[in-house]
Amino acid sequence: MRGKPTSAKTILFLCIACFLAGTLFTGQMWTSPSSNHESAVLLARHDVNHKRKVIEGESGDVMEEVTKAHQAIKSLDKAISTLGMELTASKTSQITGGQPLKQHAASNHSIQKAFVVIGINTAFSSKRRRDSIRETWLPKGNKLKELEKEKGIVVRFMIGHSTTKGSILDKSIDEEDAEHKDFLRLDHVEGYHELSSKTRLFFSTVTSLWDADFYVKVDDDIHVNLGMLASTLAKYRSRPRVYIGCMKSGPVLYQKGVKYHEAEYWKFGEEGNKYFRHATGQLYAISRDLADYISINWPILHRYANEDVSLGAWLLGLEVEHIDERSMCCGTPPGVLFFEADCEWKAKAGNVCVASYDWKCSGICKSVERMKDIHKACGEGDGAVWNVQI
Repeated sequence: MRGKPTSAKTILFLCIACFLAGTLFTGQMWTSPSSNHESAVLLARHDVNHKRKVIEGESGDVMEEVTKAHQAIKSLDKAISTLGMELTASKTSQITGGQPLKQHAASNHSIQKAFVVIGINTAFSSKRRRDSIRETWLPKGNKLKELEKEKGIVVRFMIGHSTTKGSILDKSIDEEDAEHKDFLRLDHVEGYHELSSKTRLFFSTVTSLWDADFYVKVDDDIHVNLGMLASTLAKYRSRPRVYIGCMKSGPVLYQKGVKYHEAEYWKFGEEGNKYFRHATGQLYAISRDLADYISINWPILHRYANEDVSLGAWLLGLEVEHIDERSMCCGTPPGVLFFEADCEWKAKAGNVCVASYDWKCSGICKSVERMKDIHKACGEGDGAVWNVQI
């Protein structure tokens, strides 16, 4: 249909009406920018006030949550470290045909959980030393088993075999073990210059028998307070890759014929140089992940003349926390003091030492004769280890 043409005035009127209607509509639908800003400020103030109330009213809860989160991160770091070691083990088994892992696989059905496994390094000729330890700081018989069961503290004298297996020396250890049941027999030929190999094998063996948080090596001529050792190690339980002991940096002895002569002295620089920092050999502890590392990589771990230097070298290039624990090397009366007061003075003050010995002898001088006196003067008390919180 065709209508009459619309006039220009009518069209102009309709346009003005539509414009006014549109302005009115949009004004009702949208708020001004200033009102948006005011709303945002009000919301921000409310949020700040709310947070202030939370912080002021529940600060204790917040700190507790932060502490829990920190501990969780530490535990996660340790778990990741363990998984990394297991991955390395898997790769190593493919390269070497699985030999380093056979011992683990064979004993998985009987592996025992523990807090710490302590290996006391001993020799065929050291029966009197062992007896002096049994009569002082090491529980005997059923008490040794109870300590293992109730506290997860495993203690064994570690020893290998003679050059001829089944010799009179080996039989004497068999008889002693049948009486006391406190030996760990290693597939190792005993010899003074084989201590690095023995230490390497010790860690490889104990990780296949006990799943522990820590593994400790002790000499058989020092005094140890097991309770203090356990409580000290417990402080570092959540940390990954820890290496604990009295750290030192002694001279590299290049002169032939002297005790502790280092045949490979040239590797440590010019004559007169010192070793890198490492724990003294009388007593040290490493965490599970580091013991696994040694067990996995034992075929390519180089052995130096001194066993404590060898261990320090194995761990030097790793992300390892070196913990210098001076209570592990207290002096014994009337021995010469080293760094701090001796074990007797500290015991009287309530600061019982973890381990005590004479530095001039690298152990307790005449330990068989003096062990009882030192235990009486510096011991923590027979019941201390049973009351320690792990």
